[in-house]
Formats: sequence, structure tokens, C-alpha cells
Amino acid sequence: YGVSKQLFDMYAIREKQSPPAWAGLKFFNVYGPWEFHKGRMASVVLHAYRQIKETGRVKLFRSHIAEYKDGEQMRDFITVNDVVDVCLHIGAQITQRDTNFTSGIYNLGTGQARSFNDLAMAIFRALHLSPQIEYIDTPADIRDKYQYYTQADMQKLRSAGYTKAFTNLEEGVQRYVDFLEANR
Repeated sequence: YGVSKQLFDMYAIREKQSPPAWAGLKFFNVYGPWEFHKGRMASVVLHAYRQIKETGRVKLFRSHIAEYKDGEQMRDFITVNDVVDVCLHIGAQITQRDTNFTSGIYNLGTGQARSFNDLAMAIFRALHLSPQIEYIDTPADIRDKYQYYTQADMQKLRSAGYTKAFTNLEEGVQRYVDFLEANR
């Protein structure tokens, strides 16, 4: 997925016959309501929530490099509600032909990387449960490709006029867990 997305983004940037205004979005780790249909590709939040509900614990990958402790691998997690807000903002700028808007590829995360341990703790807290985390080996077939840190650079989106604060991980997870509990 990542390679095909990057190739398309590079094509879009080079394309000479483009609309007067356009935007491509690079989504970081999106989570939130109504992702049940995604199966294996659903968010880490949904998978961890299900593990905790079924077993009372969550499994996270052990670190295989010295720079990171187990569960301290980091991702930029963003709630789908924030993604929708950004899409509406950009869509409004394009349709209103905002002269300050620059066409291009935009990162869409929070700009704040958080650890998988943080994510797991937020889910346990939202469920009012004591944390039970088990660290397992990263599967050998992905271990050499595994990313230990991803964080969106949000400067371009902020320069395009998006000023709203992003939902922090604890609040976003609490809302999502509340949704999941109400819609089991």
C-alpha cells in the first residue's frame, strides 16, 4: 500500500494537466467508529480493544533494537473525526477557490507520535481495567521492515490555514471505547 500510494503521489505532483486546486492526503494511523469492515486492516485501537475484551490483556510487539524499549515504538495516531474536519477544511478551501491554498500532498496526523504502551494504557483506562500487557516477538517476515517511529510533519497543513487542535490520544481513545462499548 505504501509504495503504490507514494508512486501515485509522485505522479500527481508531476502531472501537468491538474485541476486549478487539488489536495492529496497522507493519512497516518487513523482510528475511530465504523471501521469494523476493515478486518485485518482495522486500527490498532480496535484490535487492542478486542484483545482486551476477549482475554483481559493486550499483546504488543517486543522491541528488537536497543533504542526502543518494548512497546515504546511510536506512531502518530489520529481520530477519524479529526480526519473528517481536515477534509472538510481543505474541501472548503478548494471549492471557495481560496487564493492562500496551495495544491499538493498534505500529511494528516496529529504531529505528535505516541507509544503503543500509551495507546494500550489509554484503552485499559477507558475500560476501567488494570493494564495487562504481554510483549511478543515482531514476526520475522516484517521485523527488518518494521518502523519504530512515525510522526506527521504538520507544518504544510498549518500553513494552509488549518488551525484547529487535534484530539489527544487519551480523549480520542476514550470516545472510541465508549462508542465500541455502546455498539458491540
